[in-house]
Amino acid sequence: MGFLHIFLLILAGLLGSLAQEDLQRKVFLFPQPTNTAHVVVKARLERPLSSFTVCMRLYTDLARAQTLFSYATEAEPNNIVVDRLSRSQYRLYIGGDAVKLNIAERAAPLPAWEHICLAWDSASRVVQFWLDGNPLPRKAVKPGYAVAPQASIILGQDQDAMGSGFDLMQSFVGELTDVYMWERVLSPQEMCRLGDKRIPANSVINWGSLAYKIKGNVFLTYTLLPVSRAACGCPLQAVPCCWRRVAL
Repeated sequence: MGFLHIFLLILAGLLGSLAQEDLQRKVFLFPQPTNTAHVVVKARLERPLSSFTVCMRLYTDLARAQTLFSYATEAEPNNIVVDRLSRSQYRLYIGGDAVKLNIAERAAPLPAWEHICLAWDSASRVVQFWLDGNPLPRKAVKPGYAVAPQASIILGQDQDAMGSGFDLMQSFVGELTDVYMWERVLSPQEMCRLGDKRIPANSVINWGSLAYKIKGNVFLTYTLLPVSRAACGCPLQAVPCCWRRVAL
């Protein structure tokens, strides 16, 4: 019996225990460092990924490096990994190769919600990183690569092996919400409009209909995220205008 057949049998059993739910206005709360707590997520993937966009909102006061999103396969545990290294730096792994994404130092006395989108295209190898609706300088990594669809997708832990190998010092502590993934690179206008929760269609991970399973000390609770509104009245500008936060 081949590995793929065995994997599909295991996955079918796992899906039977996954909840599928609209999580709008809810968050996953990871209250403390641990090498066990995580959320398993199912993506509707049927073919290898030659491009993708992953977006999410996060809220944390943790200064050390932590893993937000981990997409592992049997052959490559670091197929897609999104790490927040600090307030001024993120890291994206594609097929085991890493690229660091730098943010200008920000004066913020209190923790703040961050909305991030990371996009990659195999043909061009270009990586886009959007923070709070603003594009940062682009990078490049892993040309010609394709990400296998048979994967273990986990929020809040780094997988050193498919579905396991967690490290307390890489665990996420904070809140995650609005997690989405597409099998393509979103346009600048689509990136911008995400701030107003105008979600592009055909996502393979959809926060509004998420198949998930909580493992360990993770809570599903209501969000304290303030209301955001888009100011996307200029879609033809080279750098699209995006949203501003509106106090409640």
